[in-house]
Amino acid sequence: MTPQPDPEAGAAVKAADRAHVFHSWSAQELIDPLAVAGAEGSYFWDYDGRRYLDFTSGLVYTNIGYQHPKVVAAIQEQAARMTTFAPAFAVEARSEAARLIAGRTPGDLDKIFFTNGGADAVEHALRMARLHTGRPKVLSAYRSYHGGTQQAVNVTGDPRRWASDSGTAGVVHFWAPFLYRSRFYAETEEQECARALEHLETTIAFEGPSTIAAVILETIPGTAGIMPPPPGYLAGVRELCDKYGIVLVLDEVMAGFGRTGTWFAADLYDVVPDLMTFAKGVNSGYVPLGGVAISAEIAATFATRPYPGGLTYSGHPLACAAAVATINVMEEEGVVENAAALGASVVEPGLRELAERHPSVGEVRGTGMFWAVELVRDRETREPLVPYNASGEANAPMAAFAAAAKKAGIWPFVNMNRTHVVPPLNTSEAELKEGLAALDTALSVADAYVR
Repeated sequence: MTPQPDPEAGAAVKAADRAHVFHSWSAQELIDPLAVAGAEGSYFWDYDGRRYLDFTSGLVYTNIGYQHPKVVAAIQEQAARMTTFAPAFAVEARSEAARLIAGRTPGDLDKIFFTNGGADAVEHALRMARLHTGRPKVLSAYRSYHGGTQQAVNVTGDPRRWASDSGTAGVVHFWAPFLYRSRFYAETEEQECARALEHLETTIAFEGPSTIAAVILETIPGTAGIMPPPPGYLAGVRELCDKYGIVLVLDEVMAGFGRTGTWFAADLYDVVPDLMTFAKGVNSGYVPLGGVAISAEIAATFATRPYPGGLTYSGHPLACAAAVATINVMEEEGVVENAAALGASVVEPGLRELAERHPSVGEVRGTGMFWAVELVRDRETREPLVPYNASGEANAPMAAFAAAAKKAGIWPFVNMNRTHVVPPLNTSEAELKEGLAALDTALSVADAYVR
């Protein structure tokens, strides 16, 4: 679709937004939201006709891009047939979505509890774990994000937790492995893995194994930095959970549904959790949907004992119809395979080539269509390009980088001192190369801040 400029309409949209919309995670008078006129495939455009290649996939959820005609048609068909129905009933779209999801989750995660999104999926997964074990505590990692609701934000391990941290949520944080900024003085992935597992087991021991219901981890942490765990770490966590009778919850809200080049990131590590949360890519975000995939053992806990939780819109027919269509599109069009293939043949070598030429790049890491570029002032000391949780003038270098990226035609995912390369999974080779060229231009701006 060719964008048609309409500045007057854009001004009206912007005025209504500024007058009435309260935006998340923002100081309301300090933001200037772009008025978006339309989107298709891997692109969106504004009312001035400027088009952007979306290297963010929205918020890492438009896994099949914008306005996929088969998914749009499925939503339209479902709306004409049955727009909504209460969750206590068996409805075709709901049943089929659950069947398709269960057919792709690892191990025996064959029961699906539907939620409205990722945060409430985490809320319910942790509630299930506590009820299943009869224990109160949850262990979660620093450098993590699990959602903005009360329990989910308390298990989060980044600064978004601070303002809402009650200190009484039964949450204990620990350090997960991340060799580039190791907390364990490790020099190799093997050392990082072994020391991180020893740290976790020590935390379990000092907190009291009999008090711990669950360990929750993003299989590959997303917003916090796309940090694939070293070989053996997740298997080691699984062993510790089995040893102490702790439920392992893997959060695949961002990493799931093809983002890593496999249906779930857990497939990369051959690990089966007891509970797995999902959302975002399950239906490319076309209609809000999330859920918890539940093991047979935990499902059996609630076979004759009611599960004390639910949502009015659990398994909403429109959302589930979108999920059915999305999963079928991903199968028919080889979307997961495309993410794996182009991630390996285009994205990874392209980013590593940029790292060689740009002194502001400290590290490149990721898999599939799930990559992070760590920006630094000094490669030797690994000093971040901006301080942790920087804002205002302290964040000026990253703001300049982001502005340069947009001017070059891509919309970047920027968080702290990183930019994440997370385009739709069906982005073409030509589009990826276009985005990498724009990223090259923007990194030249970041280079100006290197010591």
